Amino acid sequence: MKPITRRAAALVTASLTAFGLATASLAAHAEGQIRIAQQFGIVYLLLNVAQEQKLIEKHAKAAGVDAKVEFLQLSGGSAVNDALLSGSIDIAGAGVGPLFTLWDRTKGRQNVKGVASLGNFPYYLVTNNPSVKTIADFTEKDRIALPAVGVSVQSRVLQLASAKLWGDKEFAKLDKISVAVPHPDAAAAIIKGGTEITGHFGNPPFQEQELAGNPNARIVLNSYDVLGGPSSATVLYATEKFRAENPKTYKAFVAALDEAAQFIRKNPEQAADIYLKVSGAKTDKALLLKIINNPEVQFKTEPQNTLLLGQFMHRVGAIKNEPKAVKEYFFDDVVGAGAN
Repeated sequence: MKPITRRAAALVTASLTAFGLATASLAAHAEGQIRIAQQFGIVYLLLNVAQEQKLIEKHAKAAGVDAKVEFLQLSGGSAVNDALLSGSIDIAGAGVGPLFTLWDRTKGRQNVKGVASLGNFPYYLVTNNPSVKTIADFTEKDRIALPAVGVSVQSRVLQLASAKLWGDKEFAKLDKISVAVPHPDAAAAIIKGGTEITGHFGNPPFQEQELAGNPNARIVLNSYDVLGGPSSATVLYATEKFRAENPKTYKAFVAALDEAAQFIRKNPEQAADIYLKVSGAKTDKALLLKIINNPEVQFKTEPQNTLLLGQFMHRVGAIKNEPKAVKEYFFDDVVGAGAN
């Protein structure tokens, strides 16, 4: 038998390395693995319940799949979208604004679409500036904190409100005084006062903490008023490839969300305990229960009242493709007759 040469050895090593990388790549996307990005707030309660009760694993096992579930914490739609496109995550959790941005950007390629809504929650723009009664009262001295300027759902709703007030050409009028700040930090600034941040377009429970923690805090804008009623502000989305290559895992994930929504509706106190445990938040439980039991809050996976924002974004040139129906930017698993 001829001795192996250095060149041959190098080729063999390279081949084995390539094979190992290819195998690892296949394993990383094998049926059963799912990496989920979430952000801050009780709007992610469906995911918190699914995580604590291992509902994804439960439904995957019923389908014959041994699921490996990983949850990652990110802040801002831009960071979440980058993670999804880079392949660092499989399911993105962010506002419907970032969903429209990525749906438009990947149309005809990765084809990112919505997987499910995380429910309907009113989002408040809260200020601690006594001079601010409406968004028209903000000045160059004010700073409005939100997750991501020009990308997050809060930013898009603020742009829509600005367009209604000043016209479409001025839709980005308040972007210049908006700053990207994680919800916990923004809430602390509003409650404490004395900083350049005088406004925060947040989500539950941070907005409620601000209203309870600072006597000067007041609601300047309610997302429901801007969007014309209850709406799915925060959603989950994924690439068409992930859904196609992992059908059992994908269905298990959607089924887990449905079960989590049912659990929350039937067991609000237990759901509040789960949020506190999983998130590590120090939020008052009574405040959480007030949010969960708020008649304006609805825990469900079917998207509602999302199309208006997408059409606005197209109208002002934020996205190139105009959405004309929910089924264009949501996978059909959760799109029923009531979706809009």
